[in-house]
Amino acid sequence: MKYVILVSHGKFADGLANALGMLAGQRKDLLSCGLEDGKSADEFAEAFKDVISNVNTDDEILLLGDLIGGSPLTTACNVINEKGLTEQTRVIGGMNLPLALTALLMKDAMSLDDAKDGVLSEAQGALKEFLLAVEDDEDEEV
Repeated sequence: MKYVILVSHGKFADGLANALGMLAGQRKDLLSCGLEDGKSADEFAEAFKDVISNVNTDDEILLLGDLIGGSPLTTACNVINEKGLTEQTRVIGGMNLPLALTALLMKDAMSLDDAKDGVLSEAQGALKEFLLAVEDDEDEEV
């Protein structure tokens, strides 16, 4: 199975997983784990080990984290390495809803590397400014 695994500071990963469930349905290939306020990296590592306990060397992983270099992502990478899953894992930092949704929906249609490249391309294209229309009050009569 190909998994999308979300990690973050706080409840961001779990909230994003909840939003993805609303858009893509509840799925067994989507996992999430957050570093709760006041918890240590070691406590996060134990929680992450529990989350990925059913992932094995026959599986592939797209690991999405909120921040490159942040404790959740680096700790998750260490746990993945300890479990012998590094070769079949691709890691992306800076996750958001469009990126995670694209990863979840396209991961099974292509190789892991192609999925990673597609996700990055799609996420970069999804960032746009939303311009608000301003009404011209001068045209209105009082």
